[in-house]
Amino acid sequence: MNGALEGASGLAVLDVEPEEFNLELTLGCGQVFHWERSGAGYIGLMGEVPVYVEQAGPELRLTAGVEAVASRYFALDHPLEAIYASFPKDPAMNAALEFCRGLRLIRQPLWECVATFITSAMKQVPHITQMSHSLRRTFGSAVSWQTQTLHAYPTPERIAMASEADLRECRLGFRAKNLLGAARMIASGEVDLAAITRLEDEPALRELCRLPGVGVKVANCALLFAYERPRAFPIDVWIERILREIYFTRKRKVTVQRLKKFSESYFGPYSGYAQQYLFHHARKTWKLRGRQTA
Repeated sequence: MNGALEGASGLAVLDVEPEEFNLELTLGCGQVFHWERSGAGYIGLMGEVPVYVEQAGPELRLTAGVEAVASRYFALDHPLEAIYASFPKDPAMNAALEFCRGLRLIRQPLWECVATFITSAMKQVPHITQMSHSLRRTFGSAVSWQTQTLHAYPTPERIAMASEADLRECRLGFRAKNLLGAARMIASGEVDLAAITRLEDEPALRELCRLPGVGVKVANCALLFAYERPRAFPIDVWIERILREIYFTRKRKVTVQRLKKFSESYFGPYSGYAQQYLFHHARKTWKLRGRQTA
């Protein structure tokens, strides 16, 4: 990554290695849910910073002045080659790596990440995206970008002032109660998301699980995508299916706890990256084999 320069189009340019960063994979793999297609690229918010971004081979073209924010958000400092070298060398992992090469785990804002995954329960990616946009439009602060108005993810304080009925209007269903409860615990200071950054993985997971709607899976999503805990390995229905069908083919009775212990030891120090690669590869390729996709 060689820094930024001003492109002829008026956009700033970050130099990237195409094999080490793929914008479309990174934004479309089910880790964030608010970026929208715009022209040759995407428009969205990094926290409250509006950004247009597109990729043309080794050039990441984006709104001038946000280069440092974008570099951090897209985790351009993550050592992908070292991460890849840590993956187990089995056919399933090799196929996922080949399919997802250049996908990076985004550094998400703490509350936005926790809240989004609270609303993800039993929902597919398009539905989670719809809920995210509805919450943003209804409760989030407006941010101007050129001729458009974008909306930041609403703060826990703003959500805490809403009613459960208000949140249900955003198509949250039963998730409204959980999101409201979590927002109120955080707004009151009962749970301090920033303080969790100073905890070790297990205590951090336990503290996150105090929030309504946050079980082990959602807590691990938060640890991976917001708290940069690379060993966090969220096990949802997709990952459980992958582990059972690929790594425990001949075993009928395998508990989730057994899958957890296996993933912790088998996938190495960057098991969270391995999880996301396996997840996205399965979502996109198993569809061709007649399986349900998220």
